[in-house]
Amino acid sequence: MPFRTITAREAADLLAATPDDVLLLDCRQPEELALAKVAGSLDIPMREIPGRLPEIDRARDVLVLCHSGVRSLQVAVFLSRQGYPRVASIEGGIDAWSASVDPSIPTY
Repeated sequence: MPFRTITAREAADLLAATPDDVLLLDCRQPEELALAKVAGSLDIPMREIPGRLPEIDRARDVLVLCHSGVRSLQVAVFLSRQGYPRVASIEGGIDAWSASVDPSIPTY
């Protein structure tokens, strides 16, 4: 299973350096996205990911985000098992993103 974990700061740096090569996949529910969201993310709730795999570009690094890192880790494992070659789960989720990348994003 070729997946790894990455910090929110590392994810933000990758997105800034190579935006065409990186996909930020947010697997939280719509009601969570209404509270806090990273601009430019592809938003697919965790339970919908198996049916929406064609929307997730296999040619890009896929960085998976959730609230605290638990769901994103599960999604990263799943995507790796589906043959995605470069997948990372963002440790600490949107809360870590707010703390270390963009404090204007509220925590909940």
